[in-house]
This record gives sequence, structure tokens and C-alpha cells, in this order.
Amino acid sequence: MKRLLLLSLIFCACAVQALAQNNIEPPLITVTGQAEVRVPPDEVLFTLAVENVDKDMLVANNKTDESVKQILAIARKYGVKPEDVQTSQISVQPKYNTDDMEYEARRGVKRVLIGYQVSKTVAVRLRDITRFDEMLADILKAGITRLSNLEFRDSQIRKHRDEARRMAIRAAQEKARLLAGEIGQSIGAAYSITETSRDVVPRAAMQNVSTEADAAAESESALAPGTLSVTAQVTVRFRLQ
Repeated sequence: MKRLLLLSLIFCACAVQALAQNNIEPPLITVTGQAEVRVPPDEVLFTLAVENVDKDMLVANNKTDESVKQILAIARKYGVKPEDVQTSQISVQPKYNTDDMEYEARRGVKRVLIGYQVSKTVAVRLRDITRFDEMLADILKAGITRLSNLEFRDSQIRKHRDEARRMAIRAAQEKARLLAGEIGQSIGAAYSITETSRDVVPRAAMQNVSTEADAAAESESALAPGTLSVTAQVTVRFRLQ
């Protein structure tokens, strides 16, 4: 029995030693590769806010709906597909002569109902960016209250992201070869690859732009979207030879 127990202990010790040896990493070199691809935007997303105030809630709603209908007509004029138009954030709330309750209490100001504010948000995605200036001018004439967001986007983001990843991998490999060569070694197969950059869709944006109906009708767009930056970063561990 003692002999059997001894053999079992020896076997376990050998197994633990073999497992420990298998978990020992080979000689490695760890490098990070980065890459950037600059691409021009090919679509733009308009986020438009329309608000109207009237003591009659239905009148305020009808005025807001009329402006929304104008925006939808403009979208159709420029060939925007129905699936690229979305109405959201519909709200109705009372508006008073003051929103400061403490000021009202201190001054003895009587809170008076001005009317009901009906607000709607419309998002329009224009895929033909060459018509951006024309569409913007028409939208500003439609009686919108606020151009709350304007985003220039890249519809081919996946393709450009993959190209940036390929460039980042090549950069990491070149860096590893250079560093290993300086100490008289070379690199073998990759031991691990980790993408360390966040997969965020790049875009150029202009937010919270208030508009004046009279001035907007005569204005021209002076925006230059330029190019968008698509980046990638990878960390690669190569075997050293």
C-alpha cells in the first residue's frame, strides 16, 4: 500500500511539473501597430427640431405638423428614401412666463401660462452629399426651430476600418522585425493578436445650431466636412527566434 501511494505521489508530481512547463511562455516580443485611413464623407445626417407655442394645444400641434410636412416634402425632393427619415421625440408641455420658481416666489410674480409647446424632432439622412448645400438651404426656409445636429458620415465604414486594421497589423510586424533585428534575432509566428482600439464610427458633427427663419432664408452653407479619420490599433506578440 505504501509503495502504491508513493508511486501515485511521484506520478502527480511529474504531472504538475509537466503542466507547469507547458504553461511557460516562449520568448516573445510584444509590439503595437497603429494606422489611420482618411476618407471623405459620403452622407450627412440632419437632426432637426421644430417647436411651436400656442394657447390652443391643437393650433400649436398643427403648426408643428405643417413644418414637419415641409421637411418631409424637401426630403422627397432630394430623393431621400422613406427609411432614411425618422420622426421622434414628440413632446407637449405647458410654457409659462417664468420657469424660475424661486424668482417667482421672491418677487411675487404671478405665473402666467403662455401656451403649450409642441415639439418634434426629425432626422433626415442624405446619401447624395453633393446636394448638401441645396438641401440645407431649403431646410432652413422650412421654419425649423433648431438644427440640433449635423453629422457627416462614411457609409463604407466597415471597408475602411478593415483596411486600417490590415495597415496596423503590417505596421506591428515591421516594428517587430526591426526591433528583433537590432538584437540579432528574428520573429516567428504570432503568439497572440489583440485589437486595442475602440470600434467607434467616426464622424464630423456640428451640434446645437440655432436658426433664425428670416436670416436663414438668405444664408448659404459655408461648411467644409473635409475628411473623416478611421483608425485601428493592434497589439501583437511574436515568437522570438
